Amino acid sequence: MKKIEVKYYAALREQRGVSFESLETDARTLKDLYRQLQNQHCLALEIDHLKVAVNNEYRSWDHLLQDGDDVIFLPPVNGG
Repeated sequence: MKKIEVKYYAALREQRGVSFESLETDARTLKDLYRQLQNQHCLALEIDHLKVAVNNEYRSWDHLLQDGDDVIFLPPVNGG
């Protein structure tokens, strides 16, 4: 199990009801982690609509998670 910090922004923050959480996970990749969270918390946004960063660097969805990682899920932002 890995202990990680997850941050949510915009629509994901609204759906999840929190802006961040610490959790333990057995997810291997960012994709696995998001799928777990999506199932647990009924997150509506699909992966192809999100970007993801680990420790302040954009990563691909197949990036392997490490204990202590800070993960940020970034949905599209509308504005004008």
